[in-house]
Amino acid sequence: MTTHVLSDTRVLTGRSLRHILRSPDTIITTAVIPIALMLVFVYVLGGAIHTGADVSYINYMLPGILLITIASGIAYTSYRLFLDMQGGIFERFQSMPIARSGVLWAHVLTSVAANLISIVLVIGVALLMGFRSQAPVQAWIAIAGILILFTLTLTWVAVIAGLSAKSIDGASAFSYPLIFLPFISSAFVPTESMPAPIAWFAENQPVTSIVNSIRALFAQQPLGSDIWVALAWLVGVFVIAYALAIVLYRRKSR
Repeated sequence: MTTHVLSDTRVLTGRSLRHILRSPDTIITTAVIPIALMLVFVYVLGGAIHTGADVSYINYMLPGILLITIASGIAYTSYRLFLDMQGGIFERFQSMPIARSGVLWAHVLTSVAANLISIVLVIGVALLMGFRSQAPVQAWIAIAGILILFTLTLTWVAVIAGLSAKSIDGASAFSYPLIFLPFISSAFVPTESMPAPIAWFAENQPVTSIVNSIRALFAQQPLGSDIWVALAWLVGVFVIAYALAIVLYRRKSR
């Protein structure tokens, strides 16, 4: 049974990836907004922002930009899933001996692959803008792991939106609050500089702990409790989103 599910997921993922390769503009579009934000924050606003950290501003804000890149990219997963449902593709799959979970996992794994490409593009531009890190290979692997888990978590949230949306606009609009969330965190300025109520929210929302963890890994600094808070948030939301997506998909498949 496990082999059957893995085989079906592999085939369906290949189908989704071919759609991405035929329209690479989706990946480019995903990377354009974060790159534009980097240019504005570093070259226009960077000189007026005081982080209190002994690092260049591009080094300080890159973790938040990477999360925005992922939050932008997962909207396409919801969009493609909605189009598959409206186009009758799911009904065709239901008439075939295909594992149900493989249909959803194909979209999720495609999202991970597409977002990783976007992240590489953003990091490449950041290097051209002066980003530097002496982090060892193990730290880069840890950063990649956090970003992949973040992508998986948000993608399952996108699956819920894609399955429950009533229109194409509704399928992708859910991502806007997720894109905005890093702005109310430690991604661009220290939370200490914010008014007390906003600072409280920023310090206790998941993006701050994720950003702090990635920033510490880039700078080879102690992770502290941020990494455990980040993992708790990511794993918790992942489990809930995955369960809700499966339940919703089964209801849609009846």
